[in-house]
Amino acid sequence: MRQLVLELASAPAPTLDNFVAGDNAEVVAALRALAGGAQPERFIYLWGGSGSGRSHLLQATARALRERGCTVRLFDGRAAETGSDDACIADDVQQLDAAAQVALFNICNTLREGCGVLLAAGDRPPARLPLRPDLLTRLAWGLVYEVRALSEDDRRAALHDYAAARGFALPPEVADYLLARAPRDLSSLRALVDTLDRLSLQQKRAITVPLARELLQSLQPARP
Repeated sequence: MRQLVLELASAPAPTLDNFVAGDNAEVVAALRALAGGAQPERFIYLWGGSGSGRSHLLQATARALRERGCTVRLFDGRAAETGSDDACIADDVQQLDAAAQVALFNICNTLREGCGVLLAAGDRPPARLPLRPDLLTRLAWGLVYEVRALSEDDRRAALHDYAAARGFALPPEVADYLLARAPRDLSSLRALVDTLDRLSLQQKRAITVPLARELLQSLQPARP
């Protein structure tokens, strides 16, 4: 089972279409406008806790920008020329060290002067980030949104919808079992549903709580 899981458990690529908005419809609409070139504010900062989906939204928007032909930099903490970049994506800015903060500060200025786009995210609002004040000012130049985590009902509905799109019904007790014991982010949950479907087909077993239990146990680190 362990080898099978390693081969099959891959999350769908993040897109704005497969992000379950929940209470974040306004955030998704703003990012669609940004990716489509229809957003007057070119700087957007997202914040939210672990599992809220902010990283999904950054990756999805970067993908949408590239599909429109934009050049997108995924900020890696290093200083670099930005004149040829249309957009910069910076995730987990609360973790930036001093040098990386200077680099992002300079990129912000260059993008502002050159009509570029900045999409950044962190685990708290700009005013509470442990960053240099001039960078905080730039991160708050445009729109600031909190990305709210999905409710339990939203997560459950999302799992059922994902299973239905794959052509099978996810039993409610299996959905509840995964929600209680699996990682909370929706990408991981969808990957587990995908793997359960393939396991059930390969092993000719129904998707049940025992099968879900075996899958989760196989993902536990092997004991020495």
